[in-house]
Amino acid sequence: MATALAALRKSGPRLRRHLLVALLVSLCVLSLLMRRAALHIDPWRGDNLPFYAAGLALMALRFGLPRSDWRHAVPVARFSEYAALFALISLMGATASYPVAALTHGYADAALQRIDLALGFDWLECYRRVAAHPVLQLLGTAAYRSIYFTPAVLLAHAAWTGRQGRAYEFLAAFWLAAVITLGVFSLMPAVGPFSYLWHGAIPYMPESELWQQGLIPGLRAHSVTQVDIAHLRGIVSAPSFHTAAAVLYIAAGWRIAGLRWPIVTLNAGMLLSTPVEGTHYLIDMIIGAAVAGVSLSLVTAYRAMLRRSGAREAGLLAA
Repeated sequence: MATALAALRKSGPRLRRHLLVALLVSLCVLSLLMRRAALHIDPWRGDNLPFYAAGLALMALRFGLPRSDWRHAVPVARFSEYAALFALISLMGATASYPVAALTHGYADAALQRIDLALGFDWLECYRRVAAHPVLQLLGTAAYRSIYFTPAVLLAHAAWTGRQGRAYEFLAAFWLAAVITLGVFSLMPAVGPFSYLWHGAIPYMPESELWQQGLIPGLRAHSVTQVDIAHLRGIVSAPSFHTAAAVLYIAAGWRIAGLRWPIVTLNAGMLLSTPVEGTHYLIDMIIGAAVAGVSLSLVTAYRAMLRRSGAREAGLLAA
């Protein structure tokens, strides 16, 4: 029994190894997509220096701290690894949206807007309400930008409590959600409701602005040939990745009694801000929530498979 339990405890590190392999494969796929879309990244741009500095700092903390006698060395080293993996997934996902958009054709805005109307959602009325109230603008912007705050809290908690398995499960679900989002986006590219529905003077510019209507055609026409990783723009309409992320954050935070309601409240605010600040149709958000659900289900199933495999291996060793 002790041997079987020890094998089960290794499911976290085992998932870590599999996640690292998945990220390596993702990087190779991203390189192929960039080549096919005739896009490139200039590694010598000065704007990239903060990324290099942050990467080196995280690596130094991850591999240097465990050799020290500082009492917080292990949790800080763990958090450094979690933060580096999360940043890598985010950076690769945002970068991959450019070649994916370059390889698409047509726009799904008309269909997405028809679905919104059938659901009884009026994006223009929602936008006008926010544009008329500066307080809503301030709260919406803050909530929308919190997409990187919650995971920092979740991963720090996992690092300090030694729950490696939960950290890698969260990271795996986040990676899966990014992959699925990009796959679905390739089937229904859109410029979003702000570009599609609003015509005339702009009383309030949302956080996501109006990049899609100019950037996607430029990528398709190959007039945009370089991806500036220091100034990546959100160009994915459906599914809404902010929605997928919020659902993942709430699911992870729900398991932590002390953080449950602050995380739920903050991410409920992010969900409410997403239609305007993210310039998303309601159906974008519904699909985004479904993406998160699928990602969580796949990670749960994979974790169960690892546990069964570990139990079988332990049984063979005991025999």
